[in-house]
Amino acid sequence: MNILERYHAMEYGPAPEARNEADAWLAGRDFSKALFIDGAWKAASGGKTFETSEPSSGKLLAKVSDAGAADIDAAVAAATKALPKWSASSGYQRAKVLYAIGRAMQRHQRLFAVLETIDNGKPIRESRDIDVPLAIRHFIHHAGWAQALDKDFPGHKGVGVVGQIIPWNFPLLMLAWKIAPALAAGCTVVLKPAEFTPLTGILFAEICERAGVPKGVVNIVQGGPEAGGAIVNHPGIQKIAFTGSSEVGKIIRKATAGSGKKLSLELGGKSAFIVFEDADLDSAVEGLVDGIWFNQGQVCCAGSRLLVQEGIAEALIAKVKTRMSRLRVGSPLDKNTDIGPLVDATQLDRVKGLVAEGARQGAVCWQPDAALPSSGYYHLPTLATGVSPANILAQEEVFGPVLATMTFRNTEEAIELANNTRYGLAASVWSENVNLALHVAPQLKAGVVWVNGTNMFDAACGFGGYRESGFGREGGREGMFEYLAAKLPLGPVIKQATISAQPVEQADGAAIDRTAKLFIGGKQVRPDGNYSLAVATAKGKLAGEVGFGNRKDIRDAVSAARACKAWPEATAYNRSQVLYYLAENLSGRAGEFAARLTELTGATPKAAREEVDQSIERLFLYAGLADKFEGRVHQPPARAVTLALHEPVGVVGIVAPDNAPLLGLISLIAPALAMGNTVVAVPSEKYPLLATDLYQVIEYSDVPAGAINIVTGRTAELAGVLAKHDDVDGLWVFADAETCAKAEAWSIGNLKRVWSGNGRSLDWASDEAAGDALLRRAIEVKNVWVPYGD
Repeated sequence: MNILERYHAMEYGPAPEARNEADAWLAGRDFSKALFIDGAWKAASGGKTFETSEPSSGKLLAKVSDAGAADIDAAVAAATKALPKWSASSGYQRAKVLYAIGRAMQRHQRLFAVLETIDNGKPIRESRDIDVPLAIRHFIHHAGWAQALDKDFPGHKGVGVVGQIIPWNFPLLMLAWKIAPALAAGCTVVLKPAEFTPLTGILFAEICERAGVPKGVVNIVQGGPEAGGAIVNHPGIQKIAFTGSSEVGKIIRKATAGSGKKLSLELGGKSAFIVFEDADLDSAVEGLVDGIWFNQGQVCCAGSRLLVQEGIAEALIAKVKTRMSRLRVGSPLDKNTDIGPLVDATQLDRVKGLVAEGARQGAVCWQPDAALPSSGYYHLPTLATGVSPANILAQEEVFGPVLATMTFRNTEEAIELANNTRYGLAASVWSENVNLALHVAPQLKAGVVWVNGTNMFDAACGFGGYRESGFGREGGREGMFEYLAAKLPLGPVIKQATISAQPVEQADGAAIDRTAKLFIGGKQVRPDGNYSLAVATAKGKLAGEVGFGNRKDIRDAVSAARACKAWPEATAYNRSQVLYYLAENLSGRAGEFAARLTELTGATPKAAREEVDQSIERLFLYAGLADKFEGRVHQPPARAVTLALHEPVGVVGIVAPDNAPLLGLISLIAPALAMGNTVVAVPSEKYPLLATDLYQVIEYSDVPAGAINIVTGRTAELAGVLAKHDDVDGLWVFADAETCAKAEAWSIGNLKRVWSGNGRSLDWASDEAAGDALLRRAIEVKNVWVPYGD
């Protein structure tokens, strides 16, 4: 072939990355003693090992210690022993350790990159230029948070011993995302890497030795399901941080229910890649390559659903096919490779099976005409067109190099298609009209939205999902909160309700009989079952009767809350005015509510009036904060700004306590409303008349119909219905321990965010039970990346 022919062919010669240093490291280490516990290398107590192989060839790399429950016990014991001294160390001392880790990783940057590629199969360009530098960035960034902790997070301290479980698609980066904020917060760590990719975790443990990390602060245990289950269920661990599949995330949520453990889950995704007709198509195609074929599509936020406007669909698809035909599939250690192997034969079989099923359901699956290497777990990049919204390729996370394509006609249809998924991790919007892009971004149910870009990450910017993509954030200020705890003012232990069917005595007097109804969709309505509950005064006489709400009433209330668009779409200033008006009207009837409190609870008139006044003050507080608890603008080390927007969680179920029945109810409803959520509230089972007396106040305070819905009845029963309802996005439960535990366990249907008192109430009159602590639970943080420049 002459020079001109080579020029037209544009063929690449081999450009392999040297692996001799990595091979020498592999040959020189005893992997049968690969558990890093209390600063020492140990074999698994049961002597078990598992094999890790090279995805590009299937060849054995190492036989690695397989931790069992006894090894997890030892790791947790080491972390527990190290915790007091580490958490008591100054922020500067912790910052120096984090900085030392980052610098040591920089010195061994190439070894990390080559090991990651050998073990995972991702192209060396990605591990070298993205994964390892970003992992280093996390440690150096969080060194700053360690030193600023007392100033920026007053009243907070590290949550304690943290159990962390990470996946195989980004082994080193996920390790950094987990360990860096935990150490900055003063926590100690027990981390389990994935079985498929243990090598860089072992190298990182060596770095910890060299960087002067105190013994027991970082413990890294290799292992499989037994080790993972032992971490999740260990009573000595105060927080679980998990990245992986939504199915396993649900198992962990159920396993930790009622334990009091803090939990963050970063799970699967089915991210939309939306291209509008005014987009720069060539840039969009390059973004699409990064969005779906980065790491062979084994990315939780992969842009696996291409939504393209009809007028440009044909042109864009043609460009995509042309670009796909030029992607190089081959050895991940070749610097020219675009797509390496999948991580394992089981993953390859899964991807093939999903593609076949998608085709059976009507999709047209196209692949470039290219040869695959003779060994290894390779899959050609695949474009599926003619995909219906219900097709398995549009709904299920394939976790492979497979792109499902659909078209849309207008902006509204694009948003509807993008949100037509049970996931909500990320999305990408392509348009030369920044007004259009920033109009669409807040309407997408995703924790991260990239404008004219994709797969942009930084330690300063939070990452995490909505819906079944999990809850909690990693990175940024919001990510630090995941490893911190504030001391909440605990109230009394809540006992299970044992209210008799009828009070002992009928009330005296000639008042006209009245049964308080439910409050749904802005109206007082009769309960579906046409039953009522008797409510007793403090003296055991009949105070009145309230509707006995059931499952159908909760469904109606949730439907009304979901249908209420006026409240979440109102400006923060408008919500503020309504809450002020609500406080004003409650103030006008303060004497009436104080008398009701005295009648029902037996509180003195003075104490009852104080509770009413505190309730009014609490409404005033959240009215004032409604337009002040705002997001932030981050400036990552890239030509972009990241808008960390505060968005409402959605429909929030609230199960209010018996103690301080008016103040407790107001203290929960008000912050949820202030942030734009709609509410379905179950008031105190013992004192529900205080909630039903609020109906008229709500009705003439300009609260939109459906923004507040109140269903009276049995706390345990109604809390369970709210927990199981998949159209409820968040649930706050202050009830007995059993009810709280069941609510957490039953929330897994849609992985709603549950805040539980774990059987304890709060001192609702305290300052700590108000303000930012509750507002943070009432929001999702969405990070919108907006690039700038030519």
